[in-house]
This record gives sequence, structure tokens and C-alpha cells, in this order.
Amino acid sequence: MSFLASVGFFFFGVSLGTVLPRFPFLLMSRTRGFNTNFPPHPEPVPLSPHLTQRVLHMRMFYWLSFIVVLLPLSLGLASVRWGNAAFGFGLWTSSCWLILNRLQYFVGGMPPPWTTEMAVELQVIADKAELSGGCCNWTSPYWKVTGIYCVNCSARLSPMARPDLGRKRSERRPLGFLRLLLSDGYPIMAANDVDIATEEE
Repeated sequence: MSFLASVGFFFFGVSLGTVLPRFPFLLMSRTRGFNTNFPPHPEPVPLSPHLTQRVLHMRMFYWLSFIVVLLPLSLGLASVRWGNAAFGFGLWTSSCWLILNRLQYFVGGMPPPWTTEMAVELQVIADKAELSGGCCNWTSPYWKVTGIYCVNCSARLSPMARPDLGRKRSERRPLGFLRLLLSDGYPIMAANDVDIATEEE
């Protein structure tokens, strides 16, 4: 086998090993029946029990990658032992990188895009909006890209940036798919970034 062929098989293994463990978050959550309670992407999402549940679902999909990653790891082991070694090493490289990326959270690294604390904060803000004494007489919190805002008085209720929520992307499929792979579900822009950019202008 030539050197170029081995390089090609290696990068094919890397690509496959990158996509397979992220399959639940990349594709399973994009089905039409899974998104009947939400407006289409990228419109703001109203705070509701459905949104709180969606954040918990996305959190589950994120950690489910620890189980799904066993498939490319096993396939990589079989390829190294009985098949194409370059392809197998590619699978192992990307799969082990994903495991290390997920585990770094437990030693003080960046938290996942979706957390239990995030779901609790969403529900607390939604509950406060139903009580008197909110930002206005008709508080209606919506989760926009850079935070949670009241659509009636434009007050910012929380600077929590919105991660991917599993809705079908409005971009064309290759571009949206690539964006999800690069961001891994994290918000593209935080509220602090918008504030800094506004001050500089």
C-alpha cells in the first residue's frame, strides 16, 4: 500500500471516529418529531418545561458519547489486528481524543455545553416570569443567541449564551454539519463578546 493511500485511510478513520460518537447529538435530535414544541432555528426559544427537558436531553446525548465511542474503538482494534492498520489508527486517534476531551471537565476544564445547572436556571427564570414583580407587567422570557431576554421590554434576564438545542439547522446541510462538528454544541458567541464589541465601536 502506498504512502498516500495510508494517509487517506488514516484521515478517513479520523473522520469516521469523529462523527460516530457524536451521532446522537448531531442527528438523533434533528428529527421533526423531536422538535414539535420549538420554533425553527435560529429563532429565539420561549422558556418552558419543554426547553428545560431539551437541555437535559442534550446533556444525556453529550455523555452518551462515552458508550457510542466503543463502536469506533472496537472497529479500530479490529482494523489494526486484521485489516487496514492506518484506518484503525485513525479511528483510535479521534476516539481517544474525544474521551480525553470529555474527561477534562472532571479536572477543572470547560464544562459541557448543556448542564443540569443550566436547566435549573432556565426553569427558575421561567417560574419567576409567572410571578408578579418581574421586569415588566407581561414578562415573556425568550432564549436568544447571547442570553435570555424579555421580548416585551427587552430586559436581559440572564447572560447565559444559548448552545445548540438539537433543532434542524437553517444553514445548508454541509455548512451546518461542519459548524456543529467544530463547535461541538457550544455557543458560537457569548453575551460578553457582544458587550465588548459594542464598547469598542
